[in-house]
Amino acid sequence: MSGGVDSSATAALLLDQGYDVVGITLKLWPQDCVSRAEDKCCGPQAVTDARSVCQKLGIPYYLVDESPRFQSVVIQYFADEYKAGRTPNPCVMCNQNLKFGRLIDRANQLGAEYIATGHFARVEKSPDGSRTLLKRGLDRRKDQSYFLFSLRQDQLARAMFPLGEKTKSDTRDVARQCQLKTADKEESMEICFVPDNDYGAFLQQAGLATKHRGEIVNLQGHVLGHHDGVEFYTIGQRKGLGISSPKPLYVIELDPEQNRVIVGDDAALDCGEFTVDRCNWIPFPTPLPGGDSEAIRATVKIRYNHPGTPATITPLDGGRARIQLDLPQRAVTPGQAAVFYQDDLVLGGGWITRAR
Repeated sequence: MSGGVDSSATAALLLDQGYDVVGITLKLWPQDCVSRAEDKCCGPQAVTDARSVCQKLGIPYYLVDESPRFQSVVIQYFADEYKAGRTPNPCVMCNQNLKFGRLIDRANQLGAEYIATGHFARVEKSPDGSRTLLKRGLDRRKDQSYFLFSLRQDQLARAMFPLGEKTKSDTRDVARQCQLKTADKEESMEICFVPDNDYGAFLQQAGLATKHRGEIVNLQGHVLGHHDGVEFYTIGQRKGLGISSPKPLYVIELDPEQNRVIVGDDAALDCGEFTVDRCNWIPFPTPLPGGDSEAIRATVKIRYNHPGTPATITPLDGGRARIQLDLPQRAVTPGQAAVFYQDDLVLGGGWITRAR
């Protein structure tokens, strides 16, 4: 229960379907984040709203402190990735390690069979019953299957997504019909623990990064200016470079070892091939390199708001894969997730390691 309309409607729907429902909010925020995140899922107002919804529905409610775990596996990961010149995706890590990690432990303690969340996605059994499949939510505009690609089979088997067949408008209607205070609550599209979506300021204020001067260079290695640290830049960034040029320049690559930010023109952002690691496959076990499934055709999303593009996926050893895009895409970013789809079915995905 995040204190938003989606998880509120999820609880109401499950009650209507005859399930015995328990509401749990994971307290994830570090104490110094409380005053800066009042209205987010890591803020005290969200806890108040979640508790109010559970009281209205007549179900038990628990607030569970997982802030130490959140600090170590989400926030520290967030900082480490930026320092390594990669752009992290903390929502995927939170789902994998907390919402469908530690929360399953809590469910076991309570004797609960399933974990239900307000994600717009769907799960179902494969035709032979051997695998649990993950599919896009019916509302493509709100589909959140991208953030769930890394869930293992044992986690998906315990997952329920009651909003998967509904639209956002349907969800609000459910909450209104139940007279829940969250029915018209605005949703936050920002990272829950980063105020004002300014991740650089957050890293500094939290003591996770400090400024350290380095060079901004072009693709030929000529120094064009200086920066305060590679962790404050992302691939495709144009604003805030502090350099002058007759044509627009963008961040093309980040080199943490040399503490360099490499910039180039718009055309240099295009990428037709990249590799991913830590692949997770959902409808089938990990394919072997050189096997029958060596060339897998799929639609690949290189970031959450990316529409997806046709590609060929070639499994490699060590849980890696090579992605060859039919059409080059702009700003393929190391550290982001690449998720593979066939129509609505999520095949799996991996983490972008290198683009060219």
